[in-house]
Amino acid sequence: MKETKHAAADPAARAAMQDVMAAFEAVKAANDERLGALESKRGDALLEEKVARIDASLQAAQGRLDRALSDGRRPALAEGRVIVPDERKAAWDGYLKTGASSLVMLEAKGLSEGVPTAGGYVAPPETERLIERRLQMSSPMRDIATVRTIGAGVFRKPVSTAGIESGWVAETDARPATDPPVLALLEFPAADLYASPAATQALLDDAFVNLDEWLAAECEDAFAGQETEAFVNGNGTNKPKGFLAYTKVADASHAWGEIGYVASGAVGDFDATDPVDRIIDLIYAPKAQYRANGRFVLNRRTAAKIRKFKDADGNYIWSPATAPGAPATLLGYPVSEIETMPDVAADSFALAFGDFAKGYLIVDRAGVRVLRDPYSAKPYVLFYTTKRVGGGVQNFDAIKLMKFAAS
Repeated sequence: MKETKHAAADPAARAAMQDVMAAFEAVKAANDERLGALESKRGDALLEEKVARIDASLQAAQGRLDRALSDGRRPALAEGRVIVPDERKAAWDGYLKTGASSLVMLEAKGLSEGVPTAGGYVAPPETERLIERRLQMSSPMRDIATVRTIGAGVFRKPVSTAGIESGWVAETDARPATDPPVLALLEFPAADLYASPAATQALLDDAFVNLDEWLAAECEDAFAGQETEAFVNGNGTNKPKGFLAYTKVADASHAWGEIGYVASGAVGDFDATDPVDRIIDLIYAPKAQYRANGRFVLNRRTAAKIRKFKDADGNYIWSPATAPGAPATLLGYPVSEIETMPDVAADSFALAFGDFAKGYLIVDRAGVRVLRDPYSAKPYVLFYTTKRVGGGVQNFDAIKLMKFAAS
């Protein structure tokens, strides 16, 4: 089992954590007051507004905590040390600053692989790793899925959709032949993801600017936003295929190649009488081996609804994070908020549960290319940065959805 260690939180993270806990307690108190008024048939619009206002402050506090944790995980720049760059790194910095290049030190890419992609120079491994680390921090799907680096344009993975047959026999009985396993070949093509951050020549001439750090930071938000949308909703055409883009069927009729779902019990909402029971049904839709590392995936608006649910004993089923860096939990399972998940609406699939590490695969084609363009947007210098990313479901038994419908 992979061991996870949390570094000591900085003061900003601890303060944000305290704000989250305080806001959550305020939400519970206000929601209890609202529920009491409803039970006594004294519904109060002011109470509804109060709960919504406190819930918004809770989300704001959670956002501050997430930013503080993200800043704390970013690789620190060396201080007080003089680092002597190797010749290839020096050539790379020279290319970024002035456009000067040495073909001996830099690897040029100018061929097309069936797509109209411009050429450029392959970034050094240090720059590539810096971009990958930043994406890992800002892309929630990369944090929960399996990520594999590949050396080809397509990753092919054979999987067994039906296990090897077996049987019991006596010592001297004949051993009849069994049917061979049924294999399927899954393909994960890597598509081009690009961004064109701009810089002034004055910025490039500044000796104190770490250009690798700057380039990675500029690409971080652009790449992470596009990736996350594709990993959830992408159609697989020149982009990864999202887990919501596959055929979805009722879990009782689920077969390989399809994503199973359970119904919420109400059109466009949770069931009015037993919403918690429906969430429990979703938890037990995957087999036992996928529940051990299961987690919920939803957006913040769906989370705001679920935070107000109680079990039969009157306990809230949502628990906020108990330490900086730890996730919130729902019925004991961790929660990942992904903003590209749909909202709760009629026939939407706004809630997912499962083992995403086993269920979803992200493939990164090794190499990041950068083309320096000082002409197209004068006086700015553009850096056309390209990386190749693919993704798709690799195990259709590991991820289940909730459909917001009566059945």
